[in-house]
Amino acid sequence: MSVLAASRVPGANLYRKGKVREVYEAGGDKLVIVASDRLSAFDVVLPTPIPDKGRVLTQLSTYWFRKTAKIVPNHLISMDLRKFPRAFRDAKGLLGRAVLVNHCERIDVECVARGYISGSAWVEYQDRGTVAGETLPPQLLESERLDRPIFTPATKAESGHDQNITRSQLAAMVGTELARELERVTLELYKFAHDHAFQRGLILADTKFEFGYYDGKLTLIDEALTPDSSRYWEAATYQPGGAPPSYDKQYVRDFLVRSGWNKEPPGPVLPEEVVRGTTERYRECYRRIVGRELT
Repeated sequence: MSVLAASRVPGANLYRKGKVREVYEAGGDKLVIVASDRLSAFDVVLPTPIPDKGRVLTQLSTYWFRKTAKIVPNHLISMDLRKFPRAFRDAKGLLGRAVLVNHCERIDVECVARGYISGSAWVEYQDRGTVAGETLPPQLLESERLDRPIFTPATKAESGHDQNITRSQLAAMVGTELARELERVTLELYKFAHDHAFQRGLILADTKFEFGYYDGKLTLIDEALTPDSSRYWEAATYQPGGAPPSYDKQYVRDFLVRSGWNKEPPGPVLPEEVVRGTTERYRECYRRIVGRELT
């Protein structure tokens, strides 16, 4: 297993640094995105990296980008470092965790698809009987499958929590035509990925996508269908009425809640067993979906 808390690429200009990724300029209209092993929880980057997490995010996203290219174009060019500018070819630690992509004009919206009622959707439903402002049937159980997947957009926050918005609010922000297209593509991607994951024994409960424009075309960007952006459950043991164990960082969140941490920086150091358990969940998610071990 490899660990990269933060990347350094001498000779390359850093375009942006996020909670998990560094984005570098790569000449012309190209970027290089490097996924570190940092983990954020409750909007705080924790001091303990998770081995192989960045490699799982990068390689699983790449897998899904290639699988879904017929549904919508994406920004991926290559994972092959030999096709990157020289500064990246000579940098250490990037193998398997860096992608060369087209630089797209980002649409500042999180496009969320939910096939099951869980997480923040469950919290809203308990409080008001709605999700993203739309009324759902009464007496649903936590994690219950919905009659049909729903689209619940959110504003993308640079810091703090993303804020759920209604479909009509989205239309007011980006225009009716684009709002409809974002909903259509998001739900089509979700249904495709849900069916694929289910064949591999996993339930894709919900996920979020980001889109932009490249060469005038709507384009899938950032990451796709990873444990950081999606909620995966074990199909064989799934039953509604609670929060099923998931292949994502919920394992870390549960530990942090038990620890009594006040969710304010700095975050606590994670014990070895939590780090190991989280790595195992990320790697297992990759293995189940792709059908082979992470290399």
